[in-house]
Amino acid sequence: MQRWIWVFVAGFLAVFCFHQVALGLLHAAGVVPFAPFNLAATKPLGVPSVISGAFFGGLWALVMIALLDRIGTGLIWLKAALFGGIVLTLVALLVVFPLKGMGFDMAQLPGRFVIGFILNACWGIGTIVFIRVLPR
Repeated sequence: MQRWIWVFVAGFLAVFCFHQVALGLLHAAGVVPFAPFNLAATKPLGVPSVISGAFFGGLWALVMIALLDRIGTGLIWLKAALFGGIVLTLVALLVVFPLKGMGFDMAQLPGRFVIGFILNACWGIGTIVFIRVLPR
């Protein structure tokens, strides 16, 4: 049980230290129009957006590590990057964006996928970094 708490914490922290930092770099380069560490309230609970994202980062870390435990941890960095980059990006584009009223625009899909892949792959790698340095 304690291991899973640390896995959640690793995914939570990876949002702040990897995902949001990558978002900040993309924003500074003019690739994305929105800044990192968004404190705007999200629906329905009014929690700051970055905190909500970190919470879901923790939940997704549980899923990712459970999957990696099943398929093996060889090449764990690559598998974590691919899990974050592909799975989380597809869920965001196909489920989260439409639920938030952002719709699904095929013309924007390639660009959104590439940006999402970069951000979420950074989260996946960051989660593994924190799993390696946090207590076991």
